[in-house]
Amino acid sequence: MKYEMRIPAGVPGQTLAEIMEKFDVEIKQTDYGPIIYGEKEDLENAQDIIIRSLNERINELEGKK
Repeated sequence: MKYEMRIPAGVPGQTLAEIMEKFDVEIKQTDYGPIIYGEKEDLENAQDIIIRSLNERINELEGKK
């Protein structure tokens, strides 16, 4: 079964490219913003990468890196 997951604001294009390369997902544009479309396990793995990417960016902005 395929599911949808909204992409939060601020996720870099490089991160989205990494997700598309590693997992069998599609990125689609909806009226409410972009989504990732795919199997549940792939979306969970994509979510982990998105969280890691956003945390790295936050650390850079706070000067922790």
